[in-house]
Amino acid sequence: MAESVYRITELVGTSTESWEKAASAAVETAAKSLRDLRIAEVVEFDMQLEDGQVKAYRARVRVSFKYEGAS
Repeated sequence: MAESVYRITELVGTSTESWEKAASAAVETAAKSLRDLRIAEVVEFDMQLEDGQVKAYRARVRVSFKYEGAS
């Protein structure tokens, strides 16, 4: 098996509807500028609050992608 090299980047996605949509937003946005995304791992959920109400759901996501030229 050939060796590979991957980069891991952490992102925060937000949504006014759900954590799932927040995580999807992070991955979909990353996919616009990063190629060959391999893994997405949700590492933390939180919420933005305003006047005691949930204003936004936030998902911290780690995505990995393969470096070009690496086997």
